[in-house]
Amino acid sequence: MSDSYTPPKVWSWKQGHGGAFANINRPIAGATHEKELPIGKHPLQLYSLGTPNGVKVTVMLEELLELGHKGAEYDAWLINIGKGEQFGSGFVEANPNSKIPALVDRSGKTPIRVFESGAILMYLAEKFGNAFLPTEQPARAETLSWLFWQMGSAPFVGGGFGHFFAYAPEKIEYAIDRYAMETKRQLDVLDRRLADNEYVAGGEYTIADIAIWPWYGGMAKGWQYDAGEFLAVHEYKNVIRWADQIYARPAAKRGRMVNRTSGHPSSQLRERHDASDFETNTQDKVAAE
Repeated sequence: MSDSYTPPKVWSWKQGHGGAFANINRPIAGATHEKELPIGKHPLQLYSLGTPNGVKVTVMLEELLELGHKGAEYDAWLINIGKGEQFGSGFVEANPNSKIPALVDRSGKTPIRVFESGAILMYLAEKFGNAFLPTEQPARAETLSWLFWQMGSAPFVGGGFGHFFAYAPEKIEYAIDRYAMETKRQLDVLDRRLADNEYVAGGEYTIADIAIWPWYGGMAKGWQYDAGEFLAVHEYKNVIRWADQIYARPAAKRGRMVNRTSGHPSSQLRERHDASDFETNTQDKVAAE
């Protein structure tokens, strides 16, 4: 257990203190530098990174294209958050919260910005005829409830467990125990739900699955934080079954590649501007040129 800490009466920012992300974390919002966002040829412009939150949107876009929605063609631009690119003036204009992903829809007369991954999923679903979003109750309410479950729960997994287990400058037993317990509780919530349902909201694949899969599917498969053994993820057999079922979807496989900067080079498509990029511009091919 770490030495006891007594908070001061007024908190002050200690620059450089905070572990792996100390160089980009700060207690104020707004741009740090001028940099406009690039604009490609497609109606939808995505500015993102292949984190679980970014993967939600690229999977959704690839699923829409798989359904035949040509208007879902998109350019996916890489935002390197480790270098602070999310604090460029153009990105802050697209998302004042300086978090990936951010989407700009340029299909109409006036560009529409959409930020927060759950909002982007809902926006795209509604834009394309309620794709992956039921219109009838109670299926719609169930889908939205699980979507917002993910939005409210995942910060405990990422900012809580992931941070203290993998990124914090020191291992704090209390913090790791606290967030490991919560992460396992959430996995159990999902496992119990999937015991009697093929997908999270019931019998149909929805935006709830698209939102939850990159986070909790990744946890159950041991992809996140190298914590599979620590969390005994093999216990969550229903989550694993569901995760494998989604991973087998061609659109999910493609979506997981976009804006990816880790893993095998053949799985990394750092920017996506055309469907052919999956065959010609993955990192293994780019590096070989």
